[in-house]
Amino acid sequence: MLSGKVVGTIVSTRKVESLVGSKFLEVQMVKNGSETDEYIIAIDTVGAGIGEKVLITTGSGARLALLNKDEPADAVIVGIID
Repeated sequence: MLSGKVVGTIVSTRKVESLVGSKFLEVQMVKNGSETDEYIIAIDTVGAGIGEKVLITTGSGARLALLNKDEPADAVIVGIID
């Protein structure tokens, strides 16, 4: 798992049909409690918003977090950090 802070939304007018309706967020990665210069685009499954700290899963675990296990996803937001 990775942690990060949501810094923006990504709008994609054209995408793979299985991803239509998915919400994409830009997340600034956090390592050792500090924000880094690294960013990732992740599919939001928990209703996160800009400024919130989130948990992200990547790789095959990301696909398992989605309803459709065959979606082409590499990063998924699976939690909001309190």
